[in-house]
This record gives sequence, C-alpha cells and structure tokens, in this order.
Amino acid sequence: MLQKYKLGFDIWGLLLFLIIMIPNFIWFAIPAPNDILREKSITETIDTVASICQILMIAALCIFKNRDRKRCVTPFIIIAACSCLLYFVSWIVYYGGIINVIVTLGLTIPPCLAFLFFAIDRKNGIALIPTFIFTICHLIYGVVNFIV
Repeated sequence: MLQKYKLGFDIWGLLLFLIIMIPNFIWFAIPAPNDILREKSITETIDTVASICQILMIAALCIFKNRDRKRCVTPFIIIAACSCLLYFVSWIVYYGGIINVIVTLGLTIPPCLAFLFFAIDRKNGIALIPTFIFTICHLIYGVVNFIV
C-alpha cells in the first residue's frame, strides 16, 4: 500500500487547514456574543483524541502524496470548497448570536467533510484514518456539549 505514496509537501493540504482555521483564529481573538464554545467541555478524553487525530490528519494530508492522484478540479474538491463555505456561513450566523442545533452542526460537520473529501480527492488513504476518527470525535464533542 505504501508504494503508492511518496513523501513530499502538498501545499493544498496546508492551505485547506489554514482556510478552515481562519474563523477559529478570529474566535480566539474576538469572542462571539452568547459564546457557548468557551464553556468547559465535558468530553475531555474525546477532545484529546480529536486533537491528536487532527494533527495526524493534517500531517498526512500535507506529507503523503499518492502517485495516482489527478491534478485537476474534481467534484470532491468542489464539495470540499462548498463545505468550507457552509462552515464560514455557520460562523457568521454564530457571531450573529444565533445558537441552535443547525448552527452547532454547521460548526462541527462541514470542516470534517472538507478534510474527508480532500483526502478522497487526493487518494490519500493514510489521511482517511485519522480524518474519520477526528470526524467522529468532533461530532461527539459538538453533540454532547451543545445539543443534548
């Protein structure tokens, strides 16, 4: 399986991560009204697993390149871009003071989908494993802390 991969640097993987992080950087500097995201998490162990998988996911997306991947805009890249836009819209709504299940899921699911579809597009099976685990942990965090 590893013969299909070469070590390199995929700038697009890093760029996707930085784009996804833009609202988070703003949030760190400027609190939102009704900022429930600053409350203490009750899923600390799951959050730790998510953080570790997030680091592994980004590293895998940036370092491992599948030799069979195509170098064009595909439907998977379009879905990843749409996921980013949905994520940004969710942050705008969140900063507008609206907090509900849809907004919470909008802050939770679209960034994970962006990474999943990017990994699928790049045929990066190595990145899919931490991405799936990160997605599950991120969803549990959002649901347990803010929905139930």
